[in-house]
Amino acid sequence: MAAARQQRRQEAAAPRPGRLSQRLMLSTLHRLLRVDTPRRLAVLVFHRVLPAPDAFLASDPDAPTFAELMHLVRERFRPLSLVEGLYRLAHNTLPPRAVSVTFDDGYADNLEVAFPILQRLEIPATLFVASGYLDGRCMWNDRLCQAIRRCPGPSVDLTPYGAGIRPLGGPRARAMLVRDLLRVFKYQTAEQRDEVAADLAARYAPDLTSPMLTRAQVRELYDQGCEIGGHTVTHPILARTPDQTAYQEIAENKEDLEGLLGTRLRFFAYPNGKPELDFTETHTAMVRTLGYQAALTTGHGVAVAGTDPMRLPRFTPWERTPMRFGIRLLLNMRHIA
Repeated sequence: MAAARQQRRQEAAAPRPGRLSQRLMLSTLHRLLRVDTPRRLAVLVFHRVLPAPDAFLASDPDAPTFAELMHLVRERFRPLSLVEGLYRLAHNTLPPRAVSVTFDDGYADNLEVAFPILQRLEIPATLFVASGYLDGRCMWNDRLCQAIRRCPGPSVDLTPYGAGIRPLGGPRARAMLVRDLLRVFKYQTAEQRDEVAADLAARYAPDLTSPMLTRAQVRELYDQGCEIGGHTVTHPILARTPDQTAYQEIAENKEDLEGLLGTRLRFFAYPNGKPELDFTETHTAMVRTLGYQAALTTGHGVAVAGTDPMRLPRFTPWERTPMRFGIRLLLNMRHIA
C-alpha cells in the first residue's frame, strides 16, 4: 500500500513533455523584462492542491498541474525557504529570480498531495495554519461551497440571507455562484457568515467531512521540514474585528501552534491579506508586539531591502499553464511593493 502510494506521488510529480519551447521563451522574457536583478524576493501563495481536476474547484491546481508549475519554479527560478529568502534579502545576497512557496489555512491535501511534489523537487515551503479548524472543523467558506455544490434543484433560495433566489446550473455555474456569495458574505461579521454557512450546510451537506489537517499532520509536516506559521485561530477579517478579539485571535493561534510544535513561530500571514482592507497598521503592531519576525500579505509585488517585514507581498498567478504562469510571475517581479 505504501509503495503504491509513493509511486502515485512520483507519477504526479513528473513533468509533462513538450515544454522546451516554453522554457526558451521564458529565458528570452527574463532578458527582455530585466528581472534578473538580484535582491528581489517573490513569495507565492497557494491554498489547496487537489489530487485530481475538479470543475467545482477550478481555481485550485490539481497534482499534475501543480507539479508542472513547481518544475518551472525549480528550473527557471531560484526557490528558497522563507527564512533563507528573508535572511538573504536583509543581507543583500539574494540570487536573481528568488522565489518562496507558501500555503494558507491548513488543508490536508497540502500534506497528502502538494508536499510530496515539493520534496521530490527539493522546494521548501511554509504553511500558515488557522488552528481553530484542525481536527475535524470546517472553515465557513468550505461549508458554503459544499452546500451549494450539493444543493438539489435548479435554484436555491438565499432570500433569508439577503442574497435573493439564485440559479444553480452545472458545476462551473455553481462554482461561479460560490465565488459571488463569498464576496457577499466575506465582509459580514464572523457570526453572520458562520450562521449562513452552518444553516446551508445543515440542509444540503449534513455529512460534510473536514478537508483540514489534523494536529498530528501539522506536526508531521513540521518534522519533515515544512515551516509552520501563524494565521489566527478562526481566520477573521481583522479590520472588521474588535481590536481585543483580533489580538486574541493572533496571540492564541501563536501560543497553540508553538505548544504543538515545541518551537517559536517566526512568520505570520494576515487572513485574506489585502493591506488596509483586511488589516491595518493596528494589526501590524499586534503582530510585531507578539514577537513575529515577519508577516505576509496578499498584495502584489516583490519584497526588496526597504520593504516593511511586517507587510511582505505575496502573489500567485491564477494561470494554470506553465507558460502563462511564468510570464505573470516575471511581470510581477517587476513590481516593487
